[in-house]
Amino acid sequence: MSRDSARPGGVYAPPVADRELTALSADGAPLHVEVHGPADAPAVVLAHGWTCSTAFWAAQIRALAGECRVIAYDQRGHGRTAAAGVCSTDVLADDLEAVLAATLAPGERAVVAGHSMGGMTLMAAAARPGFRAHAAAALLCSTGSSHLVAEARVVPLRAGAARTWLTRQILGSGAPLGPVTPLAKKVLRYATMGRGAAPERVEACARIVHACPRGARQDWSRVLADLELDVLVGELRVPAAVVAGTEDRLTPPVHARRLAAALPDCRSLDILTGVGHMTPIEAPEFITEKIHELVRTHLVAPAAVDAEESAA
Repeated sequence: MSRDSARPGGVYAPPVADRELTALSADGAPLHVEVHGPADAPAVVLAHGWTCSTAFWAAQIRALAGECRVIAYDQRGHGRTAAAGVCSTDVLADDLEAVLAATLAPGERAVVAGHSMGGMTLMAAAARPGFRAHAAAALLCSTGSSHLVAEARVVPLRAGAARTWLTRQILGSGAPLGPVTPLAKKVLRYATMGRGAAPERVEACARIVHACPRGARQDWSRVLADLELDVLVGELRVPAAVVAGTEDRLTPPVHARRLAAALPDCRSLDILTGVGHMTPIEAPEFITEKIHELVRTHLVAPAAVDAEESAA
């Protein structure tokens, strides 16, 4: 399904890419990739989460593309990338490696940011040669490495077998989401956003999520339900920043704290008060600045130092 069916307005309207291309993954699956910004600028790669698309990063793309080369891609079955092959964490890693190889020059490094399943993509790829060759730093937004269903708080029950079972049924449901109605937005805000989320941000999220095909939603929900990436967190050796929201019901802050403790080089942990799961849309300026900070520290600053040393 095209992202044209998900058209929020204003800063959340999907920006027009300067260049579009197709990256071929290890199994030959074609991935839709967009490139925004100057060709010679520091690179930022964005991996969106479950049921989202490149449109999810609209605010960050608009804010960063003036001084960065922003690369965003649609995960399999999402946006303009068709569903193909088996869904697994290995496939997530394959696809990210393919995007990095297709968009970055040999030896070129980028700041890589992932939200939710996109963060899990970074973890899944952490030990891959293609990722290690290109990743300069990482941002993990509203994500976790294991126990996602057991620790989710979408169902208002105490933790235990009943809550886990009900959560699995809800997140894996094959029921169509239907049109974006006031009731649908209310349900989505409860499940994925903070109580104080602005109406235009709820609208943007709803249109993006409702555009995700039902098959992709179900297929990837099964992968996330059985996710186990704890070992690979220790392989994510680049400088990393972790962000979560206090009102995240899908990946509560316990996941962010666990990641921050397990990452070999965690530079910061931010838990945003009143923010839910959709951090890049709910707190766009904060996430943009976090990415910008990683670019300044790990891409622009080292390059400037090298240039000064060469001149001397």
